Amino acid sequence: MRRPNRRSVLGGGVAAVLAAAGLTACAQDQEKKAGRAPAGTRETAAPSREQAGLFMPAETREHVRTFMSWPPLDSAWEDMAGDVQRDIAGIARALAEFEPVVMLSAPKEAKAARRACGSGVEVIAVPTDDLWMRDSGPTFVQGPEGLAGIDLHFNGWGGKQEHEHDAKVARTVLEYAGAPRVDAPLVGEGGSLEVDGHGTLLVTESSLVNSNRNPYLSRDEIETSLKQLVGADKVIWFKGVKGQDITDYHVDSLARFAENGVVLLSRAWAGDGPDVWTRAYDQARGVLENATDARGRKFEIIDLPEPDPARLGRRGEDFLGSYANYYIANDAVLIPRFGDRKADQQAAAVIGDLYPNREILQLEIHTVAEGGGGIHCATQQQPQTAESSSS
Repeated sequence: MRRPNRRSVLGGGVAAVLAAAGLTACAQDQEKKAGRAPAGTRETAAPSREQAGLFMPAETREHVRTFMSWPPLDSAWEDMAGDVQRDIAGIARALAEFEPVVMLSAPKEAKAARRACGSGVEVIAVPTDDLWMRDSGPTFVQGPEGLAGIDLHFNGWGGKQEHEHDAKVARTVLEYAGAPRVDAPLVGEGGSLEVDGHGTLLVTESSLVNSNRNPYLSRDEIETSLKQLVGADKVIWFKGVKGQDITDYHVDSLARFAENGVVLLSRAWAGDGPDVWTRAYDQARGVLENATDARGRKFEIIDLPEPDPARLGRRGEDFLGSYANYYIANDAVLIPRFGDRKADQQAAAVIGDLYPNREILQLEIHTVAEGGGGIHCATQQQPQTAESSSS
């Protein structure tokens, strides 16, 4: 599971994020005492589902393209920046065999990114801080007049890192895609949302009902907004884990929907006995065993066992060994290969059985995983609209 952070927690923290938004902690306290929520929280009302008709398609819907982000050499990766760039280039090259890929890159590194990713990847010069497009980019939805994108106000996972440039990535991507921006009434990240395309949403409480993102919103208020934003009829909450990784345990490393009411659940390595990660897995499984989806179906739960750390060589405490953090592309599924041959083969077999009409590609992403992320964290799909989609 994810251990404490994605490389390093940069200086500044929550105060820096508030300052970048034009608020100080003191000003925020004054707003609260006056009975008002700060900008970007409760006062921004999400449109009702009836008015907006927003709906988030499943990742299996045909994609127009995938967006990614190039990690700069002067980023938080420090001496590992060259290695993580190779991982990202490998993902982009593999994806480009199946669908268009657009890579955002800091202007001074755009030429190097083009050289590394190859001619099959379009590189656009845009200031970026890191590679986590799933979280900094927009979450695309079907709107009443076609494609739209939700801006979840990325704030460095609750102020744990400064992301001055990445905070603007959602707007940049939406301008490129020609899609209107939906201003979310809450703070979150794309990795905190998992939908089945039939009205069911999975989330972890730890990554949303958290004072570092939504201090003035209750779980019920957040749920109401989420339903309106992604067109969900039912939200299934897992407890998750706060404060042990930089994302506060995103759902896309824990549970993923496959077709026909099937949920793949990342089973934490239990060789060293119970810990916060095995308890989070147990809690999530218990929730799913006693829940139904938006259509009233009981879930079929399939475990994806994580690799044995002893078989992975030297891996840092942040290493994310979750096969559930895979990415569904057009006609392919990209999954990680960690180095535990038995676990790698089992994951490929399980996922291959669930996606029989897609090619299964296993990629080595050791440095990305060292930073606490995976292939899904590094990608964001732009789906076809319902009118043009054949899926």
